[in-house]
Amino acid sequence: MAHNHNHNHNASKNISTAFFLNLFFVIVEIVGGLMTNSIAILSDALHDFGDCLSLATAWFIQKKSTKKRDAKYSYGYKRFSLLGSLFLSGVLSISSVVVIVEAVKRLLDPQAVDAQGMIWIAIVGVVINGAAAMKVKTGTSLTERAVYLHIIEDVMGWVAVLIGSIVMQFVDAPYIDSLLSIGISLWVLWNVFQNTKSTFQILLQGVPVDVPIEELKTKLNSILDIESIHDLHIWSLDGETHVMSLHVITSTIDISEVRRQIVEVGKEYHISHTTVEFESDKTICLSNCDIQDQDHEH
Repeated sequence: MAHNHNHNHNASKNISTAFFLNLFFVIVEIVGGLMTNSIAILSDALHDFGDCLSLATAWFIQKKSTKKRDAKYSYGYKRFSLLGSLFLSGVLSISSVVVIVEAVKRLLDPQAVDAQGMIWIAIVGVVINGAAAMKVKTGTSLTERAVYLHIIEDVMGWVAVLIGSIVMQFVDAPYIDSLLSIGISLWVLWNVFQNTKSTFQILLQGVPVDVPIEELKTKLNSILDIESIHDLHIWSLDGETHVMSLHVITSTIDISEVRRQIVEVGKEYHISHTTVEFESDKTICLSNCDIQDQDHEH
């Protein structure tokens, strides 16, 4: 459990670092936009300020998810991190569509840009947003993944501005920036879809993708004194911490040792909470389970 606590603490710290770096860049953009009299930069500063609000919300929700269980939430608050993922995914989807619409407008009505000034602003944007992206890149929670997508959208956007600005120093092709923006936005939308699909699988209590259930069954059936198992259920709280419940048919009296071994097998698959119901051969399963689902391969 200490590992989970440290991970949740690191996740909150990573998101907070990304928030402060993003906020710092908003200030840079405001100053740079006023100095260069660039409406484009000031508009992006407004967009990045919206990013800051999104990151702040994700930070708050991630911290909320570290709370331990209580009378209201018996499994704890881990699933609150899924709310952060869904919120950021929604914001990303809307912002990506807006970028695509604006980019198409620019394609239809190309506008001249200050390429030289944009190069320097783009370099600063890539460095600062890149540092924020690297901070959350190694995160494994769905919220961190959503935050990473949120920031990498800005990184790739500024890379597009940098490439486009350099090219436009030599070629009169203002449409390059728009084409790159559309491509990046489509990439972000695809990744948002994948992240959202993973989130909903957890909310719908699907079997975690990192748990090979047949392999798990084989290991459980190989435990001494287990005759068969049935009514096996596995789901995830937040994509990283999993829960398992199962019925075990055994004739041994020493069920404590059998339970211990079941828990140990579960830990190999990030299952931190295991509930075992023991039955004998003659016991009729009184719970709402399918007795025909028993595994007699042992």
